[in-house]
Amino acid sequence: MLTIGELASYAGVTVRAIRHYHAKGLLPEPDRDHAGYRRYNAAAVVELIKIRTLAEAGVPLARVHELLEADADELAAAVAEIDKRLRAEIRQRQQHRERIARLAAGDSLALPPAVVEFLDHLRALGVDERIVQVERDGWIPLAAHAPERVPELIARKREQITHRPLSDFYLTLSRALDQTDSDPLLIELVDKIAAYLTQLADEQGEDYVGGAIEPSLAELLDTLTFDTAPPARRLIELLNERGWTGWTKLERIAQPDLPPRSDAGEPR
Repeated sequence: MLTIGELASYAGVTVRAIRHYHAKGLLPEPDRDHAGYRRYNAAAVVELIKIRTLAEAGVPLARVHELLEADADELAAAVAEIDKRLRAEIRQRQQHRERIARLAAGDSLALPPAVVEFLDHLRALGVDERIVQVERDGWIPLAAHAPERVPELIARKREQITHRPLSDFYLTLSRALDQTDSDPLLIELVDKIAAYLTQLADEQGEDYVGGAIEPSLAELLDTLTFDTAPPARRLIELLNERGWTGWTKLERIAQPDLPPRSDAGEPR
């Protein structure tokens, strides 16, 4: 016969836990012997180990009581259900471990490998790190909100960056970050990118240029861009004058008859 301390030691729990299980009605509390001690038999050890195993698996104590009284078929079904849940939790925790392990890698913590490769490609081209940050901060919420869209969109972006006008756009924009709103560099940049967008839309379709991103998400990504690179607002205004609106979700707009732009000199 075992004392409560010995029972706790054999079952791998604390005395306090045993008393808690007594209070919950999970483990019968034996009567005191002639010396005033409660003595437990081997069956109590087995029962206590069952309780501990179920509790450690995350089974609520109310359900533990139910399972202890279940027949063989009910217990087998419950164990299969618990095992399924635990395997799902293990997979989730493994994913968390992998993400934490990539913490030192920077961009890869929150982004798919294809996006990280694209960002590294921009750096290799010599694009200013502030522009790379704009790109990165845009992909993070997109990857979290619509991960199924990322493969298509990043493949399109990787194809487009091979086009000289777009790669020049990134490089010129890098130089324009520290310029004034009226700097000729901005005007030249917008003229080139507007012509490129128009050509691309005519050849591939406007969906290829803008991408099917929902308006609320596009607005969020635009805000991130403007906060990181304020000159982007001026570029949007200039693009608007040239028939395009938006930043994350570019759309062609009807071009009204306008007088010659004061920022561009004489009509070309």
